[in-house]
Amino acid sequence: MTFDRSIKIAPSILSADFADLGREIRAIEAQGADWVHVDVMDGHFVPNLTFGPPVVKAIRPHITTVMDVHLMIAPVDPYIEAFAAAGADIISVHPEAGPHIHRTLQAIRAAGCKAGLAINPGTGLDGVDYLLDLVDLVCVMTVNPGFGGQKFIHSQIGKVKQLHDMIGDRPIHIEIDGGITPETAPLMTAAGADVLVAGSAVFKGGSVADPAPYGENIRAIRTAAEAAL
Repeated sequence: MTFDRSIKIAPSILSADFADLGREIRAIEAQGADWVHVDVMDGHFVPNLTFGPPVVKAIRPHITTVMDVHLMIAPVDPYIEAFAAAGADIISVHPEAGPHIHRTLQAIRAAGCKAGLAINPGTGLDGVDYLLDLVDLVCVMTVNPGFGGQKFIHSQIGKVKQLHDMIGDRPIHIEIDGGITPETAPLMTAAGADVLVAGSAVFKGGSVADPAPYGENIRAIRTAAEAAL
């Protein structure tokens, strides 16, 4: 993974057909996805239950771009090595998911992955400046984590601008997760984001048998996002 600030669209497979994840992943990549976003939820830290390390390992061979794994689980520390071994390129964690976020980020890097910090809508940026030298990505949640298809929370735009100023010229991605559409994408790229996670907005209207709408949706988000730069 080489760092650059070009706009990247990262479809969330939370909105894919779970019975056909391999072909769904190949379809979104063929239709222009830059990264593949994998939402891991434990039914405890967030009110939903999705994938564990065996599923992540099973889909890894189908991903030729970047596997972006977002851990919404607590405690998170005992599972970092398993997700790294399953093939994650990036592992993002929430500061609330363990007692020592600095140590958690160190563990992700020690396991050979890029380290991401995920910030919930109700969590401020206090303390983030002490972690920036340990992270490769900061994911700003623009919905409360747990479910796809939620409404975008506009109060997070100011947070992204503040984060962008804090990061300065460090090689750190700003990722946005939640409610991304062609309408909200330009708000976030104008504020400084470069990675846009989109689930329902990418997968709507298409299928493995008819993947062309995936490409149309990805291009619509990318065009709107780039127009704001």
